[in-house]
Amino acid sequence: MGKKRVMVPAKELELSTVKYEKETILAPHLTGSILKLFVRIIEIPIIGSLIISFMKKENNMVEMLQNTEIPEKPMFKPEFPPQVRNLADCLCDIKPEAEPSVVIVDEEGKPTDRVESALKCLPHYDPASCWSGDTLPSFQYWKIRDFAYAYRSKLVTPSKIAEQIITLVEGCKYHKPPTPLLISFDAEDIRKQAAASTQRFKEGTVAVSHAGNPLSILDGIFMAIKDDIDCYPHPTKGASTWMHEVRSVEKDAVSVSRLRSCGVIFIGKANMHEFGMGTTGNNPNYGTTRNPYAHERYTGGSSSGPAAIVASGLCSAALGTDGGGSIRIPSSLCGVVGLKTTYGRTNMGGSLCGSGTVEIAGPIASTVEDVILVYAAILGSSPEDRISLKPSPPCLPILSSVENVNILGSLQLGKYTEWFNDVHSTDISDVCEDVLNLLSKSHGCKTIEIVIPELHEMRIAHLVSIGSESLRSLNPDIEDGKGVKLNCDTRTCMALFRTFTASDYVAAQCLSQPKEEGYDEENKNWAKLAGQTGNWRRRIMHHHMEIFKKVDVIVTPTTGMTAPKIPPSALENGESNMQVSGYLMRFILAANLLGLPAITVPVGYDKQGLPIGLQLIGRPWGEATILRLASAIEELCAESRRKPASFHDLLKTK
Repeated sequence: MGKKRVMVPAKELELSTVKYEKETILAPHLTGSILKLFVRIIEIPIIGSLIISFMKKENNMVEMLQNTEIPEKPMFKPEFPPQVRNLADCLCDIKPEAEPSVVIVDEEGKPTDRVESALKCLPHYDPASCWSGDTLPSFQYWKIRDFAYAYRSKLVTPSKIAEQIITLVEGCKYHKPPTPLLISFDAEDIRKQAAASTQRFKEGTVAVSHAGNPLSILDGIFMAIKDDIDCYPHPTKGASTWMHEVRSVEKDAVSVSRLRSCGVIFIGKANMHEFGMGTTGNNPNYGTTRNPYAHERYTGGSSSGPAAIVASGLCSAALGTDGGGSIRIPSSLCGVVGLKTTYGRTNMGGSLCGSGTVEIAGPIASTVEDVILVYAAILGSSPEDRISLKPSPPCLPILSSVENVNILGSLQLGKYTEWFNDVHSTDISDVCEDVLNLLSKSHGCKTIEIVIPELHEMRIAHLVSIGSESLRSLNPDIEDGKGVKLNCDTRTCMALFRTFTASDYVAAQCLSQPKEEGYDEENKNWAKLAGQTGNWRRRIMHHHMEIFKKVDVIVTPTTGMTAPKIPPSALENGESNMQVSGYLMRFILAANLLGLPAITVPVGYDKQGLPIGLQLIGRPWGEATILRLASAIEELCAESRRKPASFHDLLKTK
């Protein structure tokens, strides 16, 4: 077992003793027939277990999970302590005031009312800036308010836009290479939705700010839904070949239902990495989605289709899920905006990952203001989460307020420099650093050096959490014979997850109290492993809550590398590349393991012209703060935004 490692209590850890260690993942890069052979070997009961045990030991997983004594009590899902806005509030035991210049919305009210409130928070809309016919100084995406203006001004109808989208989607299969964006697509259903929206606009008013007969500002707005979220009548496959055979879809997911009530038109189910178990978006089942900036590169995963659809201009927004960066990674690699909300802020009912402790559903859009509008529609905790998590009332930043500039100037940004600079190419850290300097120069934001202890432990704790929950969810069907139908990289993940015997313990927690340590030797091991993972989560939560006493937002690059190339040998059988996954996931795990809100906003490009994203991580329930800051960053970087190589101008005036 090795020498026991005893941790100092988190409250007593001296940060000056913390040394940053570069992340090194020891695992082979496998594609094609070699990957297929490797999967067969590791699925052999004894030999496979020995190989995986060796790899776990080489990556210090055994030391961290089984040979470490941790003094903290377990935390099996995010628990958010009372929040303070500054150190003075903490020392004086004063309940902090709510952030200024926000509007509180009713999470139990109508989605249309929340969207109307969000609309009033946005800066004044000037149609002349987009519709004057003058050549714009830089590339800009059409926003939701642009489409709303076009509909209300009768420049175009949702039905006409629908026909363009149908033609473009149907043409994807003829591209060389193919660019599969959707897994499930029904042209007649799109036409039916668009016709209903067109009729509402016919009966409505021209004024952009008034809903009229259109249901909301989102009426007639086209969106794609990731294939692990229910959107009736489409099947939900999780990008597998079989999930729809064992799980039927009878109604919309909660988030989809809320969007539909606002008039959103759904174009279908977007491509993704099979069951979300990957960071690249590779999918041999339906084809691998290509990056709109460079077709030979990945979009990132697992919400690969949603990000590519938005980046290419086909939809104003899309809905994804994020259990390990699955919204933020593809959004960053495709040059768009992706919001991961606080755990429990959105209701996960009707999604494949709805019972986990790290996943959320959130919006991907081309601009921050569009993310705000979609977020306003879908927010609202489940009744169970409102009881257990006690969420703060959801707030939206009033970007049109005269106070907005002063609030931005008061924000303090936390930066762990050694971590911030641990990237594949200095292009990433340099561009992100330039943005922080711009924020300081333009708004007076102050960057404060911070230290985040136990980053390696956080990575392992997240892997065990999401792996155990994924195994618990899929294992009944795998045992029923569906396992052989999984992709090779998914099977590799599942072989690793099976060694995390805490999955049985986590499943038991859904039904009863923890088993006693003396139950039997095997169950004793389950409890021990699950407890250690939970302890790491509590320690890491403590470290982050201490940091948030000093800063308002933690800033990092979103990913440690820009879009990686797609090996031709990976298209048929998939790919297992833990080094690439390590770079792509380097900065995103705290938001999932601890349930913190985070957003990625595009800030520039590397020397190859590939997008770079900056990530903002906020306090629990602090979406308003990161949305406000993201909007300011977007404005500072607007002139540098570039059009993707694959872009569809649906309004055809730019």
